[in-house]
Amino acid sequence: MYKLWIATYKEFLLLKRDLGGLVVLFLMPLVLLITVTLIQNSSFANVDSIKIPIILIDNDVDELSKSIISNLKGTNTFEIFSEIDGKPIDENQANDLVLKGKYQMAIIIPKNLTANLMAKVSQNVDRILSEMGMDENSLINQPNIKPQQIKLYFDPASHLSFKNGVKNSIDKMVSKIESQTIYSTFQNELEIEGELFDNSSFISFYEINTHQKNTEIKPNSVQHNVPAWALFAIFFIIIPLSINMVKEKNQGTFIRLKTSPISYLTTIGGKVLVYLSICMLQFLLMLLVGFYIFPHLNLPEFTINGSYFLLLIVAIFSGLAAIGFGILLGTVSTTTEQSAPFGATSVVLLAAIGGVWIPIFAMPKFMQILAKISPMNWGLNGFYDVIIRNGSFIDILPEISLLGLFFIIMVIISIYYDKVKNTV
Repeated sequence: MYKLWIATYKEFLLLKRDLGGLVVLFLMPLVLLITVTLIQNSSFANVDSIKIPIILIDNDVDELSKSIISNLKGTNTFEIFSEIDGKPIDENQANDLVLKGKYQMAIIIPKNLTANLMAKVSQNVDRILSEMGMDENSLINQPNIKPQQIKLYFDPASHLSFKNGVKNSIDKMVSKIESQTIYSTFQNELEIEGELFDNSSFISFYEINTHQKNTEIKPNSVQHNVPAWALFAIFFIIIPLSINMVKEKNQGTFIRLKTSPISYLTTIGGKVLVYLSICMLQFLLMLLVGFYIFPHLNLPEFTINGSYFLLLIVAIFSGLAAIGFGILLGTVSTTTEQSAPFGATSVVLLAAIGGVWIPIFAMPKFMQILAKISPMNWGLNGFYDVIIRNGSFIDILPEISLLGLFFIIMVIISIYYDKVKNTV
């Protein structure tokens, strides 16, 4: 135990020599956390208040077009323009404006859309009544009505999901009006007074947010960014840890340690204790920012639906995984030019594929599979289990098991590599 304490004290002295680097180690993740959260929260919070500018050219000016316009305005999503400087916008002008990105899309409603729809529905109703023998003369000299097209011009930069959403919405509006027209035509043909058909929607959607133990919690940008950037800060410990290990080799400290009656495992133990303490301080600082600083920045307060103790367990195992990787990197590297760039790049790469920057569900299928190999993804899922899903110890057991196993494997490889390299 005394040897472990001496090894720990030695690591503390090494860190104390570079107070500037230690301060950066704490400040950099905090700046990233606050900046990214402010940006994301502003985006998410204003989704409902920001209206997408679109052009709508109504060549029909009848029931169907008025219904489409009314439904578009009712969504509170679009700001509709049909004139510029008091002059009506034509189709060619709309195409140019959308192409330049000044408007997200343009909707061109053709002439006589309502009249043609009514005529087509009337033909279909007459055909049905004729088949039933109720109106055998209704199909005589009926004109051929061509299908109508509502033209949609999209900004080339528009996402496919946005295009599909708009198409589905307009299709739903038109289908509803078409159904109502069919009911109305049947009623007129049968000469029935009053409401024969109930046009109200029979099937509707009821959204329920999943919750547990009668407690509902809605994840927001703060609940994602606090654990995500806490993980980034924890894994950033890889860089100073590996650099200090390389310095020990180059300055001869490592040789003196090898000649002393202290095993390499004890030396590693001292590093684990010191750097794990730093990781926990980083994590605690992130939580305090979420609890007390974010509300003063008009951001949602960081709320935890689960156990603080389980949250600490996930943080400890995440710290161990980061330290294990740092020890391996410091053991294998021979110069700081090797350890520093590779450490920084690997942390950024693990964060990118682990879901720290982009949610996993938004990634391509291949990247979703690849994300499962990132220790940051294991830690982030563990945090989500506690913060959002109110998970128990059993729920976080798979994640902390992977993190713990990762730490053990890294340390075993480091010890084996050191033994092989220093065997004469």
